[in-house]
Amino acid sequence: TPRAPEPPVAPPPAREEEAPNTAKGNSIADRSIRVNVEVLDSLGLLAGDLLVESARGRLRSTETAALFERFSRLGDRFLRMSEEVDVPDAIRAELERAEADLHMLRDDAFRFVRRNGDGIETLHGNLAQLADHVAEARLVPLATVFDAFPRAVRDIAKTQEKDVDLVIENADIGVDRSMLADVRDALVHLLRNAVDHGLESPDLRQQMGKPATGRIRIRVRVDGDMLHIEVEDDGRGMDTDRLKQVAVNKRLLSPVQAAALSEREAIELIFRPGFSTREQVSELSGRGVGMDVVKRKVETLGGSVGVSSRQGRGTTITLRLPQSLALMKVLLVRLGDDVYGMPAADVVAVMRIKPDDRMEVFGTLAVRHRGKPTALVALGPLLGLNGGNRFDKPPAVVVRHGDDYAALVVDGFVDEREVAVKPCGGEFLKGAPFIAGTAALEDGRIAVLLHVPDIMTEVRRMARPVTQAPASRRLRVLLVDDSPIARATEGALVKALGHNVEEAQDGEEAYAKVQTNTYDLILTDVQMPKLDGFSLTRRLKATPSVARIPVIILSSLASPEDKRRGLDAGADAYLVKGELGVESLAQSIDRLT
Repeated sequence: TPRAPEPPVAPPPAREEEAPNTAKGNSIADRSIRVNVEVLDSLGLLAGDLLVESARGRLRSTETAALFERFSRLGDRFLRMSEEVDVPDAIRAELERAEADLHMLRDDAFRFVRRNGDGIETLHGNLAQLADHVAEARLVPLATVFDAFPRAVRDIAKTQEKDVDLVIENADIGVDRSMLADVRDALVHLLRNAVDHGLESPDLRQQMGKPATGRIRIRVRVDGDMLHIEVEDDGRGMDTDRLKQVAVNKRLLSPVQAAALSEREAIELIFRPGFSTREQVSELSGRGVGMDVVKRKVETLGGSVGVSSRQGRGTTITLRLPQSLALMKVLLVRLGDDVYGMPAADVVAVMRIKPDDRMEVFGTLAVRHRGKPTALVALGPLLGLNGGNRFDKPPAVVVRHGDDYAALVVDGFVDEREVAVKPCGGEFLKGAPFIAGTAALEDGRIAVLLHVPDIMTEVRRMARPVTQAPASRRLRVLLVDDSPIARATEGALVKALGHNVEEAQDGEEAYAKVQTNTYDLILTDVQMPKLDGFSLTRRLKATPSVARIPVIILSSLASPEDKRRGLDAGADAYLVKGELGVESLAQSIDRLT
């Protein structure tokens, strides 16, 4: 006969010192459940949409209060008119009853407005709190990826015959679940390079007076909505002279360009794709393997990468990225009739640019901000939009990416608010440069969210000084544009090529100057008052005395039809402002002159 099942063995009683921990673990387990990440993503989008809808409710509440205010003023006018009119007693009594009813109706209306406003504000506050809780629920402790790092570092160090201590600080800080994989991949690259190429061998370290065991430290901290992750080693640091030499050997730079690089610019060579190979890195005091991957991943998340290094002392690489991608605080600015948003974490200040504040540094337009020259760029032309700000004191947003700053001129400020970021839909905006996503506003408009790393890359490319042209090639150029900021930006590019620039505010002024002065080249905008660029070009080409002067049209109009109109007018070249840079401008000028 089969045996009866044995009774379950009771677990031994927990020791006194284990009991509190066991109870605590059970308590945490009782208060935790597994939730599908897709459900959290949906909740995040829904919370963001509800937040926008509650903002629309606040706008409607304000509009309703304004309507009742107009109604109240109209009632007062009616009452004043009734007092001035001489009417029979019966009608006077009826007017007094109407006046009483009007006062009661007005009181009831204003009580409704007040209660409705209070309710809307309470609802908006609750929805904002809901959105914050959903964003917090999406956070996962970085320890979930950090826990695997000590063993991985030991394994890499063992293959290199090195001794390494890995210290991790604040691993309990959370990061958005959707960012976890990219953050892990970036840190794996940094740790591998720190062990493989940053830390010296034990023998060499002892010869240098260092402990035989190298140290790598990962520090995590939160600054507002941004997450800072520092990976620091006490290795050999980076030899900037050797980095420059490798760049020259790989024909990434000429010897003259390499010699002109600052220490920081030389260190940033490591971000060039494929800058170094294993054999080359073994000879260099630095690193390079995978750093382009790290930079690309972090900037895709809306963050930045910074590097500081001291030769013989070590290197620190800092990742700065948003803690959550579901909701983002943005500064909304206006360009023309459209609204654009920039992450508030990237905005340093807002200001108005006075004419006296502008300066020129190595042929680049700049403005002094907090005592330092900062590149000044018109955001509209940079994005390929029309013109630039036409105010004498235009508004500007000072943004920061890593260690770079720029003052971006806009048409106006709208507001700062928290928005739900959504990816670009369709093919029109998807993959477009400078664009990170979109957000719905309470008035029904869609704000385009700008990708600051892309903008700063373009600003740096425009602001980089180039070798000036020889004196024999120095040209006298007439620049025609009705926007002072656009003239300053484009003029800085021409001056950086070593040419002399004169300016005209419109086609009429430009045509008058051509009659009395000699020019080697004319650069003109299209959309200007009095005489536009197409008409100016036709008039110039129809005037025999100046028809030989090459004309380059600079315009934000980029359609094939616009380009055809420009060339039909007689222009010798047509350049789109959004694609304008030192290289493209230099090529066109060299070809035409």
